[in-house]
Amino acid sequence: MSENQEPPPTVSEGGEEKATTEGDPPAGSKAPSRSVSVTSDKSQISGKRSLEDVVPDEDAQEDRVGDWRNMRRIIAEDPEWSLATVPLLNELVVKHIVTNFENNSEVLKSLLSKHQKAVLEKISVDLPLKVTALLVEDEGFWQRCCKARWEICDVSAYGGSWKRMYMEKNLQQIIELFVPETTKPDQLEETLALSSNFINKLDIRQLLPPVREAPKGPDFDDISDAGSEAGDEPECDHFSFGPVLPKLPFLQELHLTYGVKDCGMNFEWNLFQFTSRDCLQLSQCVAACKTLKVFHLHKSKVDDDKVRVLISHILDHPGLVELDLSHNIISDRGARAVGKFLNNHSQLVRLNLCDNQIRVAGAQAIAHALTKNNLLQFLNLRLNRLGDEGGQAISRALLKNRTLVEVNLGSNDLAEPSAAILSQVVMQNQVLRSIDLSCNRLGPDGGKQLQEGMEDNSTVILMDLRLTECGQESEYCINQILHRNQEADREKRIKDSESVNALYKKSNIEPQAAHRFNLPPTAIIA
Repeated sequence: MSENQEPPPTVSEGGEEKATTEGDPPAGSKAPSRSVSVTSDKSQISGKRSLEDVVPDEDAQEDRVGDWRNMRRIIAEDPEWSLATVPLLNELVVKHIVTNFENNSEVLKSLLSKHQKAVLEKISVDLPLKVTALLVEDEGFWQRCCKARWEICDVSAYGGSWKRMYMEKNLQQIIELFVPETTKPDQLEETLALSSNFINKLDIRQLLPPVREAPKGPDFDDISDAGSEAGDEPECDHFSFGPVLPKLPFLQELHLTYGVKDCGMNFEWNLFQFTSRDCLQLSQCVAACKTLKVFHLHKSKVDDDKVRVLISHILDHPGLVELDLSHNIISDRGARAVGKFLNNHSQLVRLNLCDNQIRVAGAQAIAHALTKNNLLQFLNLRLNRLGDEGGQAISRALLKNRTLVEVNLGSNDLAEPSAAILSQVVMQNQVLRSIDLSCNRLGPDGGKQLQEGMEDNSTVILMDLRLTECGQESEYCINQILHRNQEADREKRIKDSESVNALYKKSNIEPQAAHRFNLPPTAIIA
């Protein structure tokens, strides 16, 4: 027994307990201050001591280390033991399926719907696409996959389908990071086989050229800078869509940009070139894709020769309704090719040639096509070089055209003569609803002529006259007329919707009892 521990009390012959310590004085002597006084309890005849009967003195309170009642009791415990109840067998099975889902995913088909839901809520979003692509249709799982991979997830741009969004963005990322002659096509081919039926739209924002070895020599930096500034035709081609588009049976939209994002200090003009071989391969692919409806090729330095090649392949395309060639370097020869496309029984509804180099001759070719075309509804020629003569040609075409709804002629250096013809257009054309004439020097006289024409118009609801110098009074009067037309259009749409709703309610009458259902007095029973 240690020095700091007190021995247990002893029991005398009379049944009374006595507290003894090491070195107790003989009987009759005075007890030391460290002794403990104990009172007997009549109910404890067995001699067991109760802690409530022990009263320490003041010295024992000061020296707690020596007090055995303050020593910690150590009890061996099971760290895995829990008060929670044993989980149900169903929960254990679901947990096991989730853990081994990658190796045994087919078991999902044999589960009840509530158990399938429980499994799909817990499986990892990092599972290989070959496991989940053709098996999992649950939108909640694909929503988790999208949010775990991309910060911005606008599912409304993908028809409200999270699975379609994941499949399209995944394929887009593979194509954007594909380096010709370097990247192995295994991943691309596997992804196409798994996701081809879910791809309706591809928005490719960069296409990487092949990696070229830098030539060795003392003047390499000077040669490289000279080549970059010259912007000569590169010898390398970008990603080829030949193996891809034929494997996408439901593709309807294709948006392409031949360039490199975030190139930083590695900038070269060759990274942003659309080569002749690229153009030929792409034209053949677009012509062969009969399901394609929307084709965008912008910010790719597309010139006249390449536009002519592209148009020659898609002249007889049966389903193309929107063509966007904005932000390129198309001039008059390319515009003539586009005009020929409009004349050749095309199905185009939207045409965007914004930010190109189209001048008078190109504008006249497009204007001639507009006089014969009866399908095009939206035309954007903003940021070109039409001049006043080209603007007059387009305006005269609008006098004969009866299908265009929206026209954008902003930033084309139009002047007062164009405004004079446009005033006749707004008086005679009852189909046109939106005209953008911003950033053109129409002048006060042009503004007054437009005002006179708008006084007899009831269909145009938008006319942009910013930075046209047409005068505040004319602009104010035109805005008042536009407001009147907008209110009339709103009331017409409300009236049309009420008639449609009334027809819908009549065609969807809920069944009622015969004695409660009364036909209106004007009803005719066939």
